[in-house]
Amino acid sequence: MKERLKQYIYLMRLHKPIGILLLLWPTLWALWLASSGRPASRLIFIFVAGVILMRSAGCIMNDFADRHFDGQVRRTKDRPLARGKIYVYEAVILFLLLGGLALLLVLQLNRLTFMYALFGALITVMYPFMKRFTYLPQVGLGIAFTWSIPMVFAAQQGRLTWQAWFLFFTVLLWPIIYDTFYAMVDREDDLRIGLKSTAILFAQADRLIIGILQGVFLLALSAVGLFFHLGIFYYLSLILAAILFAYQQHLIRREGTTGCFKAFLNNNWVGMIIFMGIYFARK
Repeated sequence: MKERLKQYIYLMRLHKPIGILLLLWPTLWALWLASSGRPASRLIFIFVAGVILMRSAGCIMNDFADRHFDGQVRRTKDRPLARGKIYVYEAVILFLLLGGLALLLVLQLNRLTFMYALFGALITVMYPFMKRFTYLPQVGLGIAFTWSIPMVFAAQQGRLTWQAWFLFFTVLLWPIIYDTFYAMVDREDDLRIGLKSTAILFAQADRLIIGILQGVFLLALSAVGLFFHLGIFYYLSLILAAILFAYQQHLIRREGTTGCFKAFLNNNWVGMIIFMGIYFARK
C-alpha cells in the first residue's frame, strides 16, 4: 500500500512542486490585481486548491497521453505509467476524482467562472496530445497555465475587462518561455521518436527567440503596471526579473541541457518576485 501511494504521488508529480508553483504565481498575480490587493480568503482558498488539483490532474493526463513515448525519453523513462507501476484504469480513475473535486470548488463561484472553468478543463485534456500534431504545444501549455487569470477576474469582478485580457495574453508568453527551456532538455529524444516542440521549431535560434520573448514579456508587464496603476515596488520587481532572465540566458549558453533545466526551474523565482512586486504595490 505504501509503495502504491508513492507511485500515485509520482504520477501527480507532488514530489516535484515546481509545476504547481509555476501555475500558482499567475493565479496570485490575478487575485491581487483583480481585487485591488484585497482578495477574499474564500477566493484564495478556492483558487489555490484548484491549482493543486488541476496541476495534478494535468500531470496524469500528460502521462496517459505519453505512456507509449515516455519510456523512450531519458528524463521520463521512470514515470509510473511508462514503467507499468500503475495501471491505466487507475490513472483514469484518479484523474476523474481530481477533476470532480475541482468541479466542487468551481461550483462555489459564479456562472461566468464556471463556463471559463469548462474551457480550462478542455485545454487540460487536449494539451498533452498537441506535441503529436504541432510544433507549438508550449502555446497550449501557456493557455492552460494562464487560464486561471480570466477565471479569477470572472470570480472577483463578474466580468472580463480589456485589462484582464491584456494581462492574460501577456502572461501567456511566460510558459512558452520556460517550457521551451524544458523542451530543450528533451530535444534529441523528441527528434528521435517524432514528437514536436518549440525547442525543435526554434532550432539554433532558440536563445535568440527566447530572449525576444523575454523582452516582450517584460515590456508588456510594464504596460500592465500602467493599466493597473502599480507603483515603484512593481517596477523594481520587473528589473529583478530581467536580471533573472539574463541569468537564464547564461545558463542555457554555458551548461547545455543541464543549464536548460536550471533555467526552467529558475522561473519560480521570477514568478515569486513579480508577485511580491504586485503585493507591495497594492498594499
